[in-house]
Amino acid sequence: MENRIHIGHRNDIPRLGSRVVQTEQGEIALFRTADDAVFAVANRCPHKNGPLSEGIVHGHTVTCPLHNLRLNLENGQAVAPDEGCVEQFTVHVDAKGQLFLTM
Repeated sequence: MENRIHIGHRNDIPRLGSRVVQTEQGEIALFRTADDAVFAVANRCPHKNGPLSEGIVHGHTVTCPLHNLRLNLENGQAVAPDEGCVEQFTVHVDAKGQLFLTM
């Protein structure tokens, strides 16, 4: 059974920035891209558990602040030549910009 929780408004996350929410599954990092897309992934790099929310957002990717591993925010997969993946969560943005996380 899916659980949909309200997590704020798109404008709570700066463009090319992030925000962290606490859930029963742990910390989830929310990212807003330059084109206003919003993505959610577990807030730990698959390589050294670095805080992805502190990484640099570019395009639809984030670069881990610890060792520059790049992850595609659309699917959670590392960008070649990097390897690995991070758990991804579905974010719904309604017409008013409200954000809902599906767990």
